[in-house]
Amino acid sequence: MSDDEREIRDVVSRWMTAVRVGDVDTVLSLMTGDAIFLQPGQPAMDRADFARVARAQAAAGSPRIDGHSSIVELRIAGDWAFMISELTVTMTPVDGDVPSRRAGHTLTVFERCDGGWRLARDANLLAPVRE
Repeated sequence: MSDDEREIRDVVSRWMTAVRVGDVDTVLSLMTGDAIFLQPGQPAMDRADFARVARAQAAAGSPRIDGHSSIVELRIAGDWAFMISELTVTMTPVDGDVPSRRAGHTLTVFERCDGGWRLARDANLLAPVRE
């Protein structure tokens, strides 16, 4: 495994841990200033929109978010890399109600900048999991 691949995998791991504990500032530090997020049926979300939503999700009384990302493919080409992963996200309400789960594939583009790899674009195809 190359140093670049190891670093990108570390970015993914740090991202997932930060989301789990509600550390929005760490998540924001792992993305470029012009990051874009795509979700089915939703308008594209820029970094500022993402920050607003993430802070609301991390607020007291909000559901607890936990996720697992499994990298299917990771390719690096110069200062750019792309990753296909399988992602599962579970949201557990604080009142103990039944958790909801979403799962699916993501396509993530990373850019080498500011001395490291940062998420630049992300398209997630998560759908509700029926149990």
